[in-house]
Amino acid sequence: MNKTSLIIGRQPLVEAIESGRAIDKILFQRNVSGESIGEIRKLAKQNNIPIQQVPPEKLNAITRTNHQGVIAFAAIVQYMDLQQSIDHIVSSGAVPLFLMLDGVTDVRNIGAIARSAVCCGAQVLIVPDKGIAALNEDALKSSAGALEKIHICRVNSLLKAVDTLHLNGIKVFASVMNAGTKVFELDFTEPCCLVMGSEDKGIQPYIAKAADQHFSIPMAGDFDSLNVSVAAGIILYEAMKKRNHDLPDLKGL
Repeated sequence: MNKTSLIIGRQPLVEAIESGRAIDKILFQRNVSGESIGEIRKLAKQNNIPIQQVPPEKLNAITRTNHQGVIAFAAIVQYMDLQQSIDHIVSSGAVPLFLMLDGVTDVRNIGAIARSAVCCGAQVLIVPDKGIAALNEDALKSSAGALEKIHICRVNSLLKAVDTLHLNGIKVFASVMNAGTKVFELDFTEPCCLVMGSEDKGIQPYIAKAADQHFSIPMAGDFDSLNVSVAAGIILYEAMKKRNHDLPDLKGL
């Protein structure tokens, strides 16, 4: 583990959060208490930082320093507020093309998805604060630096994020394996957000229900198991193709 990514102790963590430093998650020793713990909880809630309760053995295995029952992992990316990102993209004159990840837990997949997103012109990556792989050094390496070139919005509720997108006139397209609409039939020229789920469980039902449209990727034969980062690349390329008519039309291939 990269020691420089650790923030150890109560006051150092308070100072780090108040200074605006991005935090991936906070580990609290079970039953830890104190006034500063209440302050950390408040700051974590305000900044959408997930907190995990762990036994003391876990903290002691991470560091031999006096951790005071608190260890945090600093993020290597700067998280953005979703509404602020939407405002920034729209004010720049660009048509929103966002990507939302639901339950993607492999850091290499996240890195590869970010790489495809940047290459295909997507501007924002929306991730939940729980149930997703940490955006650590491995993710950054897999992305070839793309995670530093795209807005990353961490939200405490994907459903609320969908509501925010809708309030801003951004349609939500959910990738669902057996959907009748094919990816090349979507209107990618309008503001939209693509939702990608985990390879084993797919998109959570309540997120799929809130989406404006479901779509699938047509495949030859009866083999229907695409890696999520490969699927995202295919979909993002189709979106870029629809937005740039100079690209070749691959629909008939």
